[in-house]
Amino acid sequence: MIFRRARLAGAVGRFEAAVRTQDPQATEDALGRLHQRAACASRTELTAAAVRLAGLLPEVPTAPRARVALLIGACVELGADPVACAPGLLAGVRQTLGVAVHFPERWRAAGGGELPLPDEGTPHGGVAARVGEEVADAWWALLRWETAAVAVLNHRAVREAVGDRRELLATTARIAATVEGLLTCLNYALLVLDDEPLVVLHRATRTGYRLRMTGVADNFQLHTLLAAELSGAGHVPGEVPSAEAVAVCRNVPGQAPTAGTFRLSAPDGGEIWNEGTPAEIPEVDGVRLLVLDPMPYARSWPAGRFFANMPGDLVLERVLSVEETARWFDRVVTLDGAGPGRPPPGNGWAGETVV
Repeated sequence: MIFRRARLAGAVGRFEAAVRTQDPQATEDALGRLHQRAACASRTELTAAAVRLAGLLPEVPTAPRARVALLIGACVELGADPVACAPGLLAGVRQTLGVAVHFPERWRAAGGGELPLPDEGTPHGGVAARVGEEVADAWWALLRWETAAVAVLNHRAVREAVGDRRELLATTARIAATVEGLLTCLNYALLVLDDEPLVVLHRATRTGYRLRMTGVADNFQLHTLLAAELSGAGHVPGEVPSAEAVAVCRNVPGQAPTAGTFRLSAPDGGEIWNEGTPAEIPEVDGVRLLVLDPMPYARSWPAGRFFANMPGDLVLERVLSVEETARWFDRVVTLDGAGPGRPPPGNGWAGETVV
């Protein structure tokens, strides 16, 4: 064990030295040896190495930096300190997205055609010649940086330390708008709310509830937990999810089948799609306000968490008084004004069933 630890620590040290001498070939060779040593290292060794590498990350040359970030993210998933690793990783994400965002416009300006998709390799053909080497490298590194960033954003302490995410979300959205599905995971991770109050009104019973959510990444997860907290406790009628479905939406690995209980509605009557995120629920008087309406059609899906490594929770804090509930309902359109609708074609989640 001592010999193996020394080998990994030595590989990290040699990589640090190569980076600081600014020798590209030595850096590449040292990174290859580092990956070899990491493949057979213990969890304890990897977690210690990750913190050292995260501190070094800003000095790593652009070409191998995304691969180092990916290695750090893998170590975080194995138990490395996410808070210690996050600053270097998230700074790299911001920098990379800030450069990659120019790729589509430069590609169009250079003749257009089908936009090449980033992958795990390096820019091919004449891509760099068309858009510039820095922009091409950043575009091709997007998926690695996304994976590394999500690894630390799975942790509430990191999300709370990030602060204002609006600029990063805006850049992510600009890139995602150019290729369907690109950076979806990063976008969802940045939208996650923690310790967030939520007022829920159940239209049929004219009752209201104040809840608090943390780490809920999508509205499928929120829907299942709402049904557990409200229907499961007998506050409102509706389908009660199984204990297994609730557990996998909180912190147990896996998925479990469940069925829809409500139509999630915005105060203006628009539908809050299960495919969206809780961040899309509108705020009224500084609090997110959600209305539960009857299901217009049957839906079912595999309950679980969008991010398998992100624990989620929703707790009922209290039942609102009749007077409080009435005041909140004053801010909501009537059911006739809302007009329940069906989701557009292709808007379902993988595995979801619409009857």
